[in-house]
Amino acid sequence: MTQNFALDRSNAKLMGVCAGFARWTGWNVLAIRIGLVALTLFALGPVALLAYLIVGWAAN
Repeated sequence: MTQNFALDRSNAKLMGVCAGFARWTGWNVLAIRIGLVALTLFALGPVALLAYLIVGWAAN
């Protein structure tokens, strides 16, 4: 993780936040997307969606 976080619009499904996070950490983008959906449905709900939108807007 030596590089700065940036959205990855070439692999984006919505805004590129999950794809950018996957590129930044070196993790699998599908695992990150599934994790975000799981957090949204089972744990954090609107907080996870709000965080996603804020990161997408701020990293633009």
